[in-house]
Amino acid sequence: MTGKNGKKAEGSSGSSFFTWFMVLALLGVWTSVAVVWFGLVDYDDVLAKAKEFRYNISEVLQGKLGAYDADGDGDFDVEDAKVLLGRCTDLPHLQKEALKEQLRMIHEKIEAKKIAKMALAEVRSIIAKEEAQKQAAREEELKMEATAQKAKERTEAQLQEEVGKRAREEEREKKKEVERREKAKKEKAEKERLTKEKERKEKEKLTKEKEREEKEKTKQGREEKPVKKSQNKKPERSEPSEEETKKKKPKLLNKFDKTIKAEIDAAEKLRKKGKVEDAMRAFEALVEKYPGSPRCRYGKAQSEDDLAEKMRSNDILQRAINTYREAAELPGAPADLVKIALKRRAERQQFLGRMRSALATLEKLVQIFPEDTSLKNDLGVGYLLLGDNKSAKKVYEKVLAEAPEDGFAKVHYGFILKSENKIAESIPFLREGLESGDPGTDDGRFYFHLGDALQRVGDDSAYKWYELGHQRGHFASVWQRSLYNVDGLRAQPWWTPKETGYTDLVKTLERNWRTIRDEALAVMDATSGLFLPEDENLREKGEWGQFTLWQQGRKVDKSCQSVPKTCALMERYPEATGCKRGQIKYSVMHPGTHVWPHTGPTNCRLRMHLGLVIPSQGCRIRCTNETRAWEEGKVLIFDDSFEHEVWQEADRYRLIFIVDVWHPELTQYQRKTLSPI
Repeated sequence: MTGKNGKKAEGSSGSSFFTWFMVLALLGVWTSVAVVWFGLVDYDDVLAKAKEFRYNISEVLQGKLGAYDADGDGDFDVEDAKVLLGRCTDLPHLQKEALKEQLRMIHEKIEAKKIAKMALAEVRSIIAKEEAQKQAAREEELKMEATAQKAKERTEAQLQEEVGKRAREEEREKKKEVERREKAKKEKAEKERLTKEKERKEKEKLTKEKEREEKEKTKQGREEKPVKKSQNKKPERSEPSEEETKKKKPKLLNKFDKTIKAEIDAAEKLRKKGKVEDAMRAFEALVEKYPGSPRCRYGKAQSEDDLAEKMRSNDILQRAINTYREAAELPGAPADLVKIALKRRAERQQFLGRMRSALATLEKLVQIFPEDTSLKNDLGVGYLLLGDNKSAKKVYEKVLAEAPEDGFAKVHYGFILKSENKIAESIPFLREGLESGDPGTDDGRFYFHLGDALQRVGDDSAYKWYELGHQRGHFASVWQRSLYNVDGLRAQPWWTPKETGYTDLVKTLERNWRTIRDEALAVMDATSGLFLPEDENLREKGEWGQFTLWQQGRKVDKSCQSVPKTCALMERYPEATGCKRGQIKYSVMHPGTHVWPHTGPTNCRLRMHLGLVIPSQGCRIRCTNETRAWEEGKVLIFDDSFEHEVWQEADRYRLIFIVDVWHPELTQYQRKTLSPI
């Protein structure tokens, strides 16, 4: 810059340099502010480099401007600028304006520096927060990993516990099964012991009778005169006693068969050793070689019978049935062979359910051997199996006319009388038949019916016969007298829903009892003909009707069409709908009805009673020695294989819903394979 005197002004060069330096410095500051303010660079990267470089531009600026410190505070600031401006009053106007501009720029630079510091502090705060968040996230992740590890350890522990629990349950099941088998084995052994004991007593009785006869003969011989030597005659052979005749071995060989006895014995030996296929081939070869031999043909029939049993084949069994007939019809067949072959044929026909064919065989036997009362007894059983009680009754009347002391005929005749509701008349025949001890009389059914008949006439000796039946192994106890049982099942008269394990079924019945009731009432209003009278001869008096939805595990579709909602509810519970030894049905009982004490046929089921219409008083049920009453909307559960009895002494009808379920301890295999009842 040139002064008025034409000389270059002092300090103008230095002042110009300083001005441009300040412009560049302020530009840098404002650029930094812009970068920080608008986030144009990565803060982390900038700070890292700043830390490495460790160069503070503010210190440089302070060093450059320190020369203008007018107030002695160690740095250049606004106060210093004011002092300088106050001192420069004598400067030319242009220089003064330039200085003001420079001071203004310095002021702006300082303000920018403050903003930069604030921005830097904010950046550091954000970075610190992010670091804290990352640290918190890492800690949370570690915490979650620790929690997951603990959960995993707990799961593994639970799994191990579950495995252990299952193993213990399996062990308990195995132990139960072993106990059941042991119990069955002991019961079988006890039964065999009783049988052997009975046989031993009978043998002793026969021996004593024989000894008594021998003594009588000896006594008679001593009284007779001695025979002279010259009369050296053989004594006449005495006729065999009836007992000796029974014990005689049957004659199965005719004259011709005796000539080939060695060959027959060889084949029979194979059969008795259980070599069924070999025996079969041996007898087939003999029949082909000796087609007229009854014994060879009978041996072939026996081998076919054994093979059918082994192979569980009805076709092979039918072949055996035909061969038994062929053996009996061959010319020259011994009478004993004919009798044995035809009896076995009838038995196998009955096994296949061909009752009429079996009856024809038995009738033929009676025609061939009219003096044999045992065959007539078998014929009577054949009629009973067909449900022809009338014909059976005639047969047993003939037998008792010929043999009044025949125990087998007595128990069966008493059974028929009781089925005709001739209760008092049946008792002496049942009692005397059982007391006879004759073969075929020691049967649980006869103890059952004798006790039942005695109960109905008010004779307390019924329980004596029940106890005897229990001792003989026919009943589980005096109270539990079902005849078709599975050993080892839990036995108690009354059950709770929890004990059965069927709590869901019970809850469904109780929640929906009004729906079940209303459908039943609609059926009763529409036609009472759908409710059929009880037909098991269990009522002493009164009216008792039933409407069946499931029978022996089979749905009665026609009935379910009348009560669709009820049947839809029951479809969800196979323990009830699949119970082949039970029923699902409505039961309506009218005032004045009494049901005799009785037991169900099997211990394989439990019976649920849901109250639908229950009078406030007069209706009750007894099971063993405990009596209870129904409630509307509530379920009673009992085991009907125990003795139970019902009274209806109210002023209106009682309506319940009966649901039979499998005994909870039965296995799935048992539920599938048990025969229907």
